[in-house]
Amino acid sequence: MKMYAFLLILPALLLAAGCRSSTEPETPTTSAESAQDHSDHDDRRDHSVKGHGHGIGPHDGTVADWGGGKYHPEFTVDHDKQEATVYILGPDEKTPVPIEAESIELSISEPVMQLTLNASPQEGDPEGLASRFVGNHEKLSVVQQYAGTVSGVIEGTPYAGDFDEGDHDGQAH
Repeated sequence: MKMYAFLLILPALLLAAGCRSSTEPETPTTSAESAQDHSDHDDRRDHSVKGHGHGIGPHDGTVADWGGGKYHPEFTVDHDKQEATVYILGPDEKTPVPIEAESIELSISEPVMQLTLNASPQEGDPEGLASRFVGNHEKLSVVQQYAGTVSGVIEGTPYAGDFDEGDHDGQAH
């Protein structure tokens, strides 16, 4: 009898686990799931997958997801300055959200590089908070579509989100 009930419930569970609509928030994964996603630390990891991306941000950058839509880091690059900038945006993916952090981390997959982006408060950011983070690396002079991970800690909670400029084929970067 138990097996029969399980077989009746299984299709409903599989259907519920399918792709959510774009209006439903994503649930952050656990650290065990993050470890399977090539991460070696506990974080709130959300992925911007082709076809499920967030679009172009207000600074013409690529938007990722932190915390199931609570925060959205927007990655931009200035090749001439060899500079990466990440803006922290709110749930609407437009409004800056200043956070209390001295820096956040940027990991690029090709060419492989790791950068620490330091707080660079924008006009209007309260004292001790920043919604913009900036860092330089000589490999950022390469004009290409970048993909990687942005990670940081907000109020003691670690977050990480993947981005892929290739999700926006045909757009200038």
